[in-house]
Amino acid sequence: MSLFLFGLLGIWLLAITPIPAAAQCPVCIVTVGGGMLLAQKLGIDDLLVSIWISALNTAISFWLATKIKPTNWFTKIFSNPWFLSLAMYALTLFYFQFTGQISNQGNQLLGIDKIVFGQTLGMLAMFVGNFIYGYLKYRNQRRTPFPYAKVVFPVGVVLLVTLIFKFVFHL
Repeated sequence: MSLFLFGLLGIWLLAITPIPAAAQCPVCIVTVGGGMLLAQKLGIDDLLVSIWISALNTAISFWLATKIKPTNWFTKIFSNPWFLSLAMYALTLFYFQFTGQISNQGNQLLGIDKIVFGQTLGMLAMFVGNFIYGYLKYRNQRRTPFPYAKVVFPVGVVLLVTLIFKFVFHL
């Protein structure tokens, strides 16, 4: 009987104990991707949607880079999340160009195509957020400043950039 109660206690403790989150995990990535499709269907401006698509691409790149084991020069290049982010950026812009979504005269902001501008802003915002997290972690003796900081800083910077462009340019 005591073994049974000990097992129930163990199951109960597992149920209430938080499990560490893998920042930029595939579940988060799929959720954000589905949200972006819904946002575009709801008529949200292309610049704002592009910022989040690019942030999604960068998150995928940083997650994917951890899965690639560098064994030779080729895999060493592709295990770098910064390189993968730039490659995803280029592939995404190629896709938008191929499907005719870029270079529409009415779809510009400050003389730059909104999709190209948003893709660039989203990638740079994620880079800045990841840099801020790394800097603060380094200054804190390689300890995270608070739980989920690896997610909060990049997403927070992307959200801030989105809100700035939303309200300053009335998008």
